[in-house]
Amino acid sequence: MNERRLPPGGGRPRSSQDGVGDGGVRRRGSGPTVARLAAARVLERVERVRAYADVALHNALAQSSMASVDRRLTTELVYGTLRWRGRIDFVLRGALDRELESIEPLVLTSLRMGTYQIYFSDRIPDGAAVDEAVRCTRALGAERATGLVNATLRRVARERDKIVFPDPEKDPLDHLEHALSMPRWIAERWLQDYGSAAPRLAEVSNHPPPHTIRANPRLNSREELLSRVLEDFPDARLCALSSRGIVLGRSGDAGRDPRFREGRYTVQDEASQAVVDLLDVSPGHRVLDVCAAPGTKTTAIAEELSEGGSVLALDRHAGRLALVARAARRLGLRGISTLVRDATLPLDDLPPEAGQAPPPGGARFDRVLVDAPCSGLGALRRNPDARWRLRPTDPEQLGAIQSQLLDRAAEVVSPGGSLVYSTCTVLREENEDVVTRFLESHPEFEPAKPGSLPLLLAPVLDEKGFMRCHPHIHDSDGFFAVRLERAKSDA
Repeated sequence: MNERRLPPGGGRPRSSQDGVGDGGVRRRGSGPTVARLAAARVLERVERVRAYADVALHNALAQSSMASVDRRLTTELVYGTLRWRGRIDFVLRGALDRELESIEPLVLTSLRMGTYQIYFSDRIPDGAAVDEAVRCTRALGAERATGLVNATLRRVARERDKIVFPDPEKDPLDHLEHALSMPRWIAERWLQDYGSAAPRLAEVSNHPPPHTIRANPRLNSREELLSRVLEDFPDARLCALSSRGIVLGRSGDAGRDPRFREGRYTVQDEASQAVVDLLDVSPGHRVLDVCAAPGTKTTAIAEELSEGGSVLALDRHAGRLALVARAARRLGLRGISTLVRDATLPLDDLPPEAGQAPPPGGARFDRVLVDAPCSGLGALRRNPDARWRLRPTDPEQLGAIQSQLLDRAAEVVSPGGSLVYSTCTVLREENEDVVTRFLESHPEFEPAKPGSLPLLLAPVLDEKGFMRCHPHIHDSDGFFAVRLERAKSDA
């Protein structure tokens, strides 16, 4: 393994080959690899202050001069350890002589990361995984715990083949929790909602998703783009559920490809792209995106509008809203305006179209997108830390916020217009239950008939017109969406 090491006292990393013995084991007295130390610091922040893993990892990599091989290892260790934390903790409880909860976060991070390497990396020898965990613990200022880390991980490696995880047939709940790394309350919900498919959903949620992109029609069709990317992404193919999507495969880095910087495409999951197809935007439409940041769907809408129409992007956070404008510049898009706004509050004072006086009752929009904040349990492959951050009461509380967003959005939909409600979760209280409450209190709206929706979406639509995508079925993020159409007259 070509990894850079950090000297015991800090300072500049040595050469990636300096001090590396056979099998990747380091000489005594050397420091941990830069990649492992960076990963440990990110994981410790996630554990101690509930930092978002993607943000903490991005910041760590942005401030580092690590080589690409080290950056990949850091990313693997962070996301892999978080994905399999439930299984890792089951193993550690059997190897420790004390309660897991009694171990300070920094030391627990070293133990988890070491166990991940022992169980899930076929490139890292057990001895190297133990040795590097000890070095990380020392470098992070916990010299007193190096003996504990060393002894525990050696026992983990020694007894790896003796561990028996709960049987999926005899004890499906414990299997989901301890073998497939799902918090118990999520395991209970998934068994209730998905039955025998729950283990497959959990298993797939523990593996990285494919890289998927959306072609920018200003610069290339998706067929033209596919022909260009095949050289670097030989597994690339057209998406089945989205009109402008391409699945690149599971290797490579789509965000670092020159074509991305040129604005030829946007990185976006297939199910997320399908939400914009469901919105059915046409040139000339005025569109509102009420929870827009970071702008992935906003820019997709603007691309559909071409040079006609406009999209107004709202978000509560000015910093995140700036990402929308940045994405629009990269893609060469016009017609997008942004406004800092909490969309759970009245929207009757939104600005009218340029050059027009405000209509009675406020501005109206042909299309409105409510891509609501949610638990994110459909996107665990991308954000594995979400499962550990969420509490059992969060989905119900989020459902109340989602209902507020829908109610406010409905007020600004033009007669004959429509709004799309979407989430990247797979829980009823954030999906079907929210829509059911909305329809009961808004008789002027009804779900679009399945036959009137894009043909590409037929495989993921039910008889009510509800769209559901699942990682274990469609290899996409888990998404729910529905198009709600307003009558031409409310009378």
